[in-house]
Amino acid sequence: MPTPPRAKQVETVRDHHGDRVVDPYEWLRDKSDPEVIAHLEAENAYAEAMTAHLEPLREAIFEEIRSRTQETDLSVPVAYRGWWYYARTFEGKQYATQCRAPVSDPAQRPSLDDGAAPAGEQVLLDGNAEAEGHEFFSLGALEVSDDGARVAYAVDVEGDERFALRVKDIDTGEVVDDAVEDIGYGLVWSLDGRYLFYTRVDDAWRPHQVWRHEVGTPVGADVMVFEEPDERFWLGIGSSRDERWMVIQVASKLTSECWLLDAATPLAEPRVVAPRREGVEYDVEPAGDRLLVVHNAGDPDFEVAQAPLDATSPEQWTPWIPPVPGERVLGVEAFAGHAVVSLRRDGLSALRVLRRDEGAPQGFGPAREVRFDEPVYSVSTGNNPAWEATELQVTFESMVTPRTVYDVDVATGALTLLKRQAVLGGYDPAEYEQHREWATAADGTRVPISLVHRRGVRPDGSNPGLLYGYGAYEMSMDPYFSVARLSMLDRGFVYAIAHVRGGGEMGRRWYDEGKLAAKPNTFTDFVACADHLVEAGWVHPDRLVAEGGSAGGLLIGAAVNLAPSRFAAVHAAVPFVDALTTILDPSLPLTVPEWEEWGNPLADPEVYAAMKAYTPYENVAPVRYPAILATTSLNDTRVYFVEPAKWVARLRDTVTNDPDERPVLLRTEMVAGHGGKSGRYDAWRQYAWELAFLIDRAGAWEGSRTLT
Repeated sequence: MPTPPRAKQVETVRDHHGDRVVDPYEWLRDKSDPEVIAHLEAENAYAEAMTAHLEPLREAIFEEIRSRTQETDLSVPVAYRGWWYYARTFEGKQYATQCRAPVSDPAQRPSLDDGAAPAGEQVLLDGNAEAEGHEFFSLGALEVSDDGARVAYAVDVEGDERFALRVKDIDTGEVVDDAVEDIGYGLVWSLDGRYLFYTRVDDAWRPHQVWRHEVGTPVGADVMVFEEPDERFWLGIGSSRDERWMVIQVASKLTSECWLLDAATPLAEPRVVAPRREGVEYDVEPAGDRLLVVHNAGDPDFEVAQAPLDATSPEQWTPWIPPVPGERVLGVEAFAGHAVVSLRRDGLSALRVLRRDEGAPQGFGPAREVRFDEPVYSVSTGNNPAWEATELQVTFESMVTPRTVYDVDVATGALTLLKRQAVLGGYDPAEYEQHREWATAADGTRVPISLVHRRGVRPDGSNPGLLYGYGAYEMSMDPYFSVARLSMLDRGFVYAIAHVRGGGEMGRRWYDEGKLAAKPNTFTDFVACADHLVEAGWVHPDRLVAEGGSAGGLLIGAAVNLAPSRFAAVHAAVPFVDALTTILDPSLPLTVPEWEEWGNPLADPEVYAAMKAYTPYENVAPVRYPAILATTSLNDTRVYFVEPAKWVARLRDTVTNDPDERPVLLRTEMVAGHGGKSGRYDAWRQYAWELAFLIDRAGAWEGSRTLT
């Protein structure tokens, strides 16, 4: 069998609060060091050699994904300013093409049934042409000017989420401006189409400035219109649906502030809606004649207020939708004739639509909920750019129902099916079952689990299973449909999502009970969910594998430290496994803004001790661990590749695994960012590689070397 690479040890000392730690693998941080690159390449070669027997399975999974996907396809066209806007994909092409076609009849969308170009189609951006000559391609923004003549877009060809700004004349296809480089997410046009607003990031990858660029002029003439000096705060920009305002959102994990700039007067100064108050979060939605404000000034699960358009103080907010116990308000979107509120209740997402009614006390009539009849699902608003729209596009999916786009008639609530994601090869949702289960955590808390399997699979204690988790930043891992997942379900897997604390599935309390000093709840919840799957008979105790990415990779690393015998194998994607080292370094991306998520171990010895006690890299034990696959990308700016590289090196030095029986593998994409490969075919091959590893370790294919 191949010999695992061994990273050399170079003493690096970390000394905080009287705790002196020698870190032998910190030298792996420098990707400009040829020795570091050589080590990563050796790890890649070892991972390939150790999984060479999986090549037939990988190829089978890739072909399963491809054969189930409608490769030449059209998204649902959306009418906006006299044009249908949509994206097209073509068989054999990695990236989508952004297009538009003139609206002749608003009731007659371009056909979704064939690959023919609609009459008068114009290409706004061909991702394949933009990506030519590059191994990676990603869009950070794409915005058409109000007169419809130009499109501005931001491209990243490295994966480091720093973008180049381009402006193109749509009729001629000519790039008329490429002066601005190294920008962040978001673009906003002024109403006259003369200026573009964009964001800049600092050395720690924090969007901290808004700049104004006059199209066609040198970048040196650009003007900074807003700056956020507090390193806890990020900012973002967007435009209101009524096209009157540019909105600047400034937010930390606990506090936020909104500024408005009249899009018709781009040379003016932005105006604050309400000065920040520590611990108060709010967001504004311009609603034509008023502002709608979602805030937590009086309730941790938020409520909706309204304010005059020229508001500059929270004293001008008046209640609009009061808080409801058990409901977490997520946001509000306004239109000329209605508004829609996004919320969470009972661990699931929900939407409520309110029609404008000037005779009603608050200017809106009673709420109508958009309802679906499945036990677990996700629902959200779709692409709704038009202020005057009388229908609301929503997207719905579950673990058995492919992503589906509906129009909701605002007046009647009637649903019109626009498109359901095609799954080729005779997919029948009736052949699969989904459930909501509940695990009991160590402190008695009931933790929801979303579970799906092929019909006929029974909780008899024999099945392979995969448990997925995240559990951070109040992000909810809602049930979703996956074509790639079918390759596991059709091999007998039970697939489960653990909705652990630290996420937002059960409201703000759920988040608060999984952050800062309470962070270990996230990890013990996940282990409790794993135990539940085994004890309820859904999964054989030797056939359970687990997966998580980014902060979910931290979850996976901590879970295997807590319960190494519970899992046969784990996949930790871009994993945040060296959390303490990262959060101790304020020069790194994300660190200072995330002190409100994890605590500040530089200033607080108790935070330092708590993080050291759960950080995966700090707590690897000399016992038998699961087989481990860690995947990362060299240009990731969110979780540096060094974290999984160090973790894998320490695992190899510490755990008692037979490396042939339960290997520890590291696989690095050498040109990619936090999301891995960018082209869809490349991404499918990446999924196939990772799924094959997990399927094999669970003993769920005929060629497996780990059959139980």
